[in-house]
Amino acid sequence: MKRLIPTLLCVLITPALFAASSAEKRVFDVSKFASLQAAFDAVPTNGGVVYLPPGNYELTEPLIVRSPETRIEGSGASTHLINKNTEGKPALHVRPDDYAKNKRARLWRVQIGNFRISGNKQSGDGVLCQGIQEVFIDGLSVDHHGRHGINLEFCYEDPRVSDSILTYNGETGLRLEGCHDIVVNANHFEENQDAVHCLDGFNLCMNGNNLDDHLRHGVVIENTYGSVLSGNMIEECNGTAVILDRDCYGITISANVIAHELEGGVDLKDAHGCSVSANTFVIVHKFGVRVGKDSDRITITGNSFSNSYMGGGKDKRPAEARTPMGRDAGGGVVLTDTSHVNISGNTFSGLSENAVQANGDCSKLIVSGNIITDINRSAKPPKPAIDLGSAKGTSIVKDNLID
Repeated sequence: MKRLIPTLLCVLITPALFAASSAEKRVFDVSKFASLQAAFDAVPTNGGVVYLPPGNYELTEPLIVRSPETRIEGSGASTHLINKNTEGKPALHVRPDDYAKNKRARLWRVQIGNFRISGNKQSGDGVLCQGIQEVFIDGLSVDHHGRHGINLEFCYEDPRVSDSILTYNGETGLRLEGCHDIVVNANHFEENQDAVHCLDGFNLCMNGNNLDDHLRHGVVIENTYGSVLSGNMIEECNGTAVILDRDCYGITISANVIAHELEGGVDLKDAHGCSVSANTFVIVHKFGVRVGKDSDRITITGNSFSNSYMGGGKDKRPAEARTPMGRDAGGGVVLTDTSHVNISGNTFSGLSENAVQANGDCSKLIVSGNIITDINRSAKPPKPAIDLGSAKGTSIVKDNLID
């Protein structure tokens, strides 16, 4: 029995020592390599962690990540990748080696977090991920790139982007193409061209984000279905807060604050079977919700459409101001050549024109149970509170309280 003890100890201890040794070989501190790319290239095919210590790292060519099961971990804002490339190339490029020749090639489970990437007007994306399954990006600061802040191309399985800040990028803060089961949560977007563009995908879950001061639009969704936008703050877009286009269907836009948009709140250009509910549209200049000729079967309910009224007969914003963004305004619902739209249980107050306006060949509309007060502030002559035009004979208007 005594002779067996050393043997047993050897069996028990050796795996532990082996595991520790293996773990050390899969953690890569870039300060111990000749270059950042050398550290990334050292990661084996079974993955590892690349650690980026504090410092400024100037890049003239993209850093390529080609290994699965890999995390790239910085030290917060003190880790700063500076993209000096002026040929439209990204700072960080995550992709399988053969992706250029084989668009079906995939890597699994790459994670990126906790550092800053800045660019210039001639640089490309901050982060370009192509063919990465279950990509997870958190805690990134991505700014001043010539193209997109983060660009996920055909990262089909379960992409996640959270707790990041994407600012001052020349095109879109976050671009999602060909992705599904997407989570975009608790991010900041500011002064990009557009904040988020999701196209040719499905099951976008976008919650709790803050979007401010965009040069064009807030969220643009195309050819996507089965998605939800809820609990987002979307403010001061020079264009429109939310656009649905190119065969969108089954999407819910709910419980968002959509404030101070120069064009509109929600523009349903080509959308079907969608709900717009429990949102607050405040100081939206031209329209709160617009349903276009290629959209139908829409529910618009429980929303508040208002100006900057703050009680006691006072408005926060003046009727006239030096810039359009400084003016008081309020937009309602505009329908054009559409059908089967339910507009119920909304409050329309302090609007520049009327509450509901139907243009062109509309039919089968229900407008009921709404409260409408203090409208037509800038309409000359005043418009009817609810104007269904030629749709009046094929539609129902009842039980609205018009003050």
